[in-house]
Amino acid sequence: MKIRKNDNVIVIAGNDKGRTGKVLKVFPKTSRLIVEGINLRKKHTKPTQRSPQGGIQEKEAPIHISNVMILDPKTNEPTRIGSKIILDDKTGKKKIARISRVSGEMIP
Repeated sequence: MKIRKNDNVIVIAGNDKGRTGKVLKVFPKTSRLIVEGINLRKKHTKPTQRSPQGGIQEKEAPIHISNVMILDPKTNEPTRIGSKIILDDKTGKKKIARISRVSGEMIP
């Protein structure tokens, strides 16, 4: 999967189209991810020892990875992701780095 935890993404399809957020969790087996503040669902909970009040809680639900695009760190625009092999200066080993297709900037 090209999108990882803590990446900034924009939603390109669905009810939250156009909204941006940070990736909280990624589920590679089902190709889904949870984005902060996106795809909120209401859950009705009974009073428990943890939450004695109970009530209605809002929680983020997973969305499909095809409905989001990563934001370019330089231009803050949606972009596709490429990969580039670079040499690590300290160890001399090869590493694969993610790059933006729009600006060529490395994605941390």
